[in-house]
Amino acid sequence: MDIFHACKRKSVQYLVDILVITVASAVYAAGISLFLDPNQLAPGGISGVAIILNHAIGIMPTGSWIVLLNVPLLIIGVWKFGLKFFFSTIYATVVSSLFINLGDAYLTPLTDDLFLSCIIGGTLVSIGLGIIFRAGATTGGTDIIVKLMRRRFKHISTGNTFMIFDGLVVLASAVVFRNFTICLYAAVAVFVQSTVIDKILYGFDSAKMIYIISEKEGKIASRMLRELNVGVTYMHGEGAYTGKEKNVIMCVLKKQLLPNARDIVREEDPQAFMIIATASDIIGEGYKAHDAVDL
Repeated sequence: MDIFHACKRKSVQYLVDILVITVASAVYAAGISLFLDPNQLAPGGISGVAIILNHAIGIMPTGSWIVLLNVPLLIIGVWKFGLKFFFSTIYATVVSSLFINLGDAYLTPLTDDLFLSCIIGGTLVSIGLGIIFRAGATTGGTDIIVKLMRRRFKHISTGNTFMIFDGLVVLASAVVFRNFTICLYAAVAVFVQSTVIDKILYGFDSAKMIYIISEKEGKIASRMLRELNVGVTYMHGEGAYTGKEKNVIMCVLKKQLLPNARDIVREEDPQAFMIIATASDIIGEGYKAHDAVDL
C-alpha cells in the first residue's frame, strides 16, 4: 500500500510539473512572439540566434529555428547527461517553440515601441524561464552548452559564460540588422532577463547557508565538493531521541548554486532533512575579504 501511495504521489507530482512547464512555456513564448521577435530584438541565447535567422533568412518561423538549433545540442545532452534528466528539457523546448510559432502565426504584436518591447518581452521570457528552471527543466540551447563546458573546464564561471554568449548574439544582431539602436535595446532586454530571472530563482539574498541531515551524507558532500566547487563542513550531531551519532553537513554557497544543491540532495536521499537559511554577510575566501569589512 505504501508503494502504491508513493507511486501515486510521484505520478501526481509529475503531472503537476508538466502542467507548470506548459504554462511557463506559454509565458516564455509570449515574450518572444508578441514583443521581441516582431521588433527584431535578439536578447542572447539560442532564441536570439533564431530571431536573427528568421529575419535574415526566413524559410521557417522563429520557433522552428529554435528546435532545429537545439536538436544537436539535445542529442549531445542526452548522450552526456542521460535521457531521464533531459526529458523535461526536450518537452519544454518543443512546447515553447510550438507556442512561439502559434503566436507568430495567429497573434498580432502588442507594440512596436522598442523600449516597451525589450522591458515587457524580457520580463515575460525571464518569468517563463524562471518557472521552467524551478520545475527542473530548461529550454536547452545555451544552458546545455554551459553545462558541457563546466564539465570540461571547472574553473569557468557560469554567469560569465552566459554573458559572453549573450553578448556575441547581441553584437551579431547589430551586424545582421545594421541597426545599432536595436542592438542596444537587445542588450537592455538581456539585462532585464538576467535581473528578473535571478530574483525569481534566488530571491534578493546574496548567499545561503544550508544544513543537511542525511544517512548518505558522504555521497552528498562528495558531489557538492565535486560539482558545485563549494566548501563543505561536517558538524557532529546526535539524535536526542535515538542517541545515534551522525555527521551534519554545513555549507555556505552563493544563491545561484542553491537549486543545484537541492537537486543533489534530492537525488541522493529524498528523505534528507535540509535547512536553508539566509547568510546576510559572508567573510572569507570566495566572498568578502576580512580587511574590506567595516565593523
